[in-house]
Amino acid sequence: MAHITLDNDLPGISGLMAQRPDTGAPLNQLAETLLRSGDSPLTRGERELIAAYVSHLNSTPFCARSHSAFAAAQLEGGADVVGAVLADPEGAPVSALLKSLLRVAAEVQAHARPVSDGTVRAARAEGATDAHLHDTVLIAAAFCMYNRYVSGLATDAPSDPAYYDVTADFIVRHGYGAAA
Repeated sequence: MAHITLDNDLPGISGLMAQRPDTGAPLNQLAETLLRSGDSPLTRGERELIAAYVSHLNSTPFCARSHSAFAAAQLEGGADVVGAVLADPEGAPVSALLKSLLRVAAEVQAHARPVSDGTVRAARAEGATDAHLHDTVLIAAAFCMYNRYVSGLATDAPSDPAYYDVTADFIVRHGYGAAA
């Protein structure tokens, strides 16, 4: 049961955004910019994977399941790759560059301090540019906020994987702005 009364039966952040469109609209726009638009060297699937990974690390089931489904729908290898990253990012079948960026994201998730010089050096050695680092840190930081919003208000998270697959189809086709 959510800590606040909602006038809708939508789960997770969807219910919160529908309840408060004044804050929901800018949060949706931020997600759209970070994960789908903008001039990023990361694909949409990679950006969603970073969001899913941070949400998984933060133990936020709604966000982890949602962004895992969104990533799976946009990455070669789909749900198998996403599952492998969440279980063991170092052993997952993703590029060395993406593994290094997941390490950056994990540091952002764990501590509100600068990413270590060694982690940045390792990412740069794998080809990370300033844009890769910027986008990874911003996605990870934003998802710490989104996760705390969802978890802090104890929103519901559907247990049926079909919910997330349907939502993924919608987001991939229409984006976050259409979800507002």
